[in-house]
Amino acid sequence: MMKKITLLFLLTLTSLSAIAETKTVTLEVPTMNCVTCPFTVKKALQNVEGVSKAEVTFDTKLAVVTFDDEKTTVKALTEATTNAGYPSTVKE
Repeated sequence: MMKKITLLFLLTLTSLSAIAETKTVTLEVPTMNCVTCPFTVKKALQNVEGVSKAEVTFDTKLAVVTFDDEKTTVKALTEATTNAGYPSTVKE
């Protein structure tokens, strides 16, 4: 009985590492030149599988994106904005 409990406990611990992590990245989108540009950038980001939130601001020319790192990557996010006509880079 104790072996089964120990095995179950170990399996639970190892499966926790397989759970996806939510990450947030800030992208610089310098080519946004009008107040409607953020709508296009936001829509492009939201169409990427795994993105749960995208906040795009014209004044700062930044996009703050929350995403599931098991479903997408930062590269996919920057490609999405580029394909929409607004190249972006990760803000350092």
